[in-house]
Amino acid sequence: MIGWQRLQRQSRAEQRQMQNALLQRYVREYLWPFSPFYRELFERAGVRPEQIRTVDDLRRLPLSSKKDLLPSAEDPQKFKKFILQPTPESIRASWPLSRKLPLLWQKWTRGAAAVRQRVREEFAPCFMTFTTGRSAEPVPFFYSPHDIANLHDTGARLIDVMGLEREYRVANVFPYAPHLAFWQVFFAGQATGMMALSTGGGKVMGSSGDLRAITRLKADALIGVPGYVYHLLRRAAAERLDLSSIRRVVLGAERVPPGLKTKICALLAEVGARDVRVFGTYGFTEARMAFAECPTRDNEYTGYHLYPDLAIFEVVDPVTGEVMPDGEDGELVFTPLHARASTVFRYRTGDRVRGGLQWHPCPHCGRTVPRISSDLTRESSLKDLQLLKVKGTLVNLEDCAMLLGSLAEVEEWQIELRKKDDDPMEVDELTVHLAVKEGCSPEATAARVHDLFRSRLEIAPNHIEFLGLESMLRKIGMETEMKERRFVDCRPKL
Repeated sequence: MIGWQRLQRQSRAEQRQMQNALLQRYVREYLWPFSPFYRELFERAGVRPEQIRTVDDLRRLPLSSKKDLLPSAEDPQKFKKFILQPTPESIRASWPLSRKLPLLWQKWTRGAAAVRQRVREEFAPCFMTFTTGRSAEPVPFFYSPHDIANLHDTGARLIDVMGLEREYRVANVFPYAPHLAFWQVFFAGQATGMMALSTGGGKVMGSSGDLRAITRLKADALIGVPGYVYHLLRRAAAERLDLSSIRRVVLGAERVPPGLKTKICALLAEVGARDVRVFGTYGFTEARMAFAECPTRDNEYTGYHLYPDLAIFEVVDPVTGEVMPDGEDGELVFTPLHARASTVFRYRTGDRVRGGLQWHPCPHCGRTVPRISSDLTRESSLKDLQLLKVKGTLVNLEDCAMLLGSLAEVEEWQIELRKKDDDPMEVDELTVHLAVKEGCSPEATAARVHDLFRSRLEIAPNHIEFLGLESMLRKIGMETEMKERRFVDCRPKL
């Protein structure tokens, strides 16, 4: 792979030329010969591997999605079809002589066992994470040692994009779980030699334990889920702790409301931290890598900086699957260029992006790699609500979350969906549960939430209910769940 420092300043034409070459090689030497699922998909589509020569040729192939990974009665372990499965025969048939000669030389000089070990180090699963399973069955994703090396590399790139110094001490408060967010931070520390303390989040040590660890470490950077990071800093301010060492706050696993960045900075000022950069990251299990915004003085949204030598992103129309022009809204589609073990290809992420894919140089850091707009929504957050008897209304719950998370007077919140009078034949109702900041009027807050929902989302909550902060924290599972329960759908499943 080309060096990251050189890659991030290349022209678009140079990057595209590189992607075309990597795509050809990956399809012909890895995907087609070793992937049971995608070889079958190519054959059904009537596409030969030699027909995929450029990024534009990806349009010849159907899109795949998470439903292709999910178990069925006929195939309860369907995920295995997505694991690259080379055999001596398929390697001999598909790899060019330049790839086979080193293996032959190793066999002659060190024996067949050495060749088997080399192949194992590239392909054999040795590590596993899972999709989160909020909207569907969790699916395992496997890594080979080759993929672990990529995770180290992307971790080092994240550190570079985020402007973290190698001497920084990092407090990783992502939940300890077989999920990408925690492990990407862990391997970033391993790759750079950066001191990283992984607390496991509130479910492991509790917020009091996390705060003790952060203060003793004198952490320069705090990394975690937005809601939990805000909760930690709120407690730190209430206890008058000294967190003046913090210079970076990195948020992941969820969208970050602009108002939440402001609220975090205000809390950091209360605990002694000044001139802190707050920014977001984006990743998903199937990619086995994460991407970051670059830091800015005003904590603006800069877009997630991509790695064009490791993956190709497209933005497609969610209905037709047609590729959208640069900067247009649509659904993100992911194609890896160096993946082994579990591998997806032209994969629908289920993430809708406003502002699409951007290729102009970043106005903040000057990098020329493509960027994804920071305005992302999970498809599972789009709910068709029967708010009237006449027809349904498509509601983006993450837009609701962005509004609530940005309000200075709102400390915590939860959105609940129910049927009116718990009658399955009745209309849907949207209830907003709120805990407000001390000294703020619940009545005034309710009126503001109602007006904002009406003006920004063209819907209104049926009910707004208030709880004390501690009761709300228990309701959302702040220190008992892997992620807070922000959206609760109590409607009967049809």
